[in-house]
Amino acid sequence: MTNIPAPQKTVLITGCTPGGIGHALCIEFQKRGLRVIATARNVDVLSDLTQQGMEALPLDVTSKESIASCHEAVGKLTGGQLDILVNNAGRTHTHPALDLDMDDVRQTFETNVFGVMAMVAAFGDQLIAAKGLVINVASLAAVTPYVFGSAYCASKGAVVSYSRTLRQELAPFGVRVMVCMAGTVKSNIASRGHRSLPERSVYQPIRDAFERRLVFSQTQDSMSTEEFASAMADKALAPEVWWFLRAWVGRPDWFWRGGMASLQWWAMLLTGEWLVDYTSWRMFGLDKLQSIVQQDAAAQSSNAEDSKAKAQ
Repeated sequence: MTNIPAPQKTVLITGCTPGGIGHALCIEFQKRGLRVIATARNVDVLSDLTQQGMEALPLDVTSKESIASCHEAVGKLTGGQLDILVNNAGRTHTHPALDLDMDDVRQTFETNVFGVMAMVAAFGDQLIAAKGLVINVASLAAVTPYVFGSAYCASKGAVVSYSRTLRQELAPFGVRVMVCMAGTVKSNIASRGHRSLPERSVYQPIRDAFERRLVFSQTQDSMSTEEFASAMADKALAPEVWWFLRAWVGRPDWFWRGGMASLQWWAMLLTGEWLVDYTSWRMFGLDKLQSIVQQDAAAQSSNAEDSKAKAQ
């Protein structure tokens, strides 16, 4: 009897610019025998991946027309089926909540939230045809008060909530949803142009903490993109198990990986929110800022009392 080989699975990954998680994922999935379709806004930056035998398509996840073109191209390449969609494209956003520019925030949500939703909606037919897998790359920021990252935290929190409901809605069609709770990972996402702290910002007294926070994800126990991508590919291709076992074996619903990920998982499991909140408060100097504010208030009160006494 002749053994018929299983058809090659296909994975489409967004945000594959060299130096980032998406690029490393392309290499890892190809190592495991998958057909890899890499995407980026500028497809020319993916030349090293195409030289390794992967396919590359232009894709801007904030553009309806770009997504539609990518969907059509993938359908022609795969016969209308997509086994794995990795929504990795993302935008960092570090700025105090009081200093946010709303147009800037909207751009972050367009990429981090609406782009994910639009990709799933567009590729739903191909995922259902393959009984495939959606991997949405979120972040520990979704469940952490990541100081000076309120907009980013909100965007990743939205991805988490969206994914939980999406998991329910796609389950009847045999499509799984895995959420990646990424910790600190070496990536080019934090190497792009940084936002600056406005001169009149109330956080100027701890400007050093803000500047340290800008590169925190690259300096705090950061995991290499290669190690992170290898672990994610392993879990994405792990066998199916009963839902109540997925936190321990097989393909998980939630994938916690990267610097500080395990620590935070255990901290939240054993202590709830308070320890994570307190650690963030101290780590980024808000205790120091509170002392400065209290000292300034006391000084102003004392000066007011002195002025009142002199006036009398």
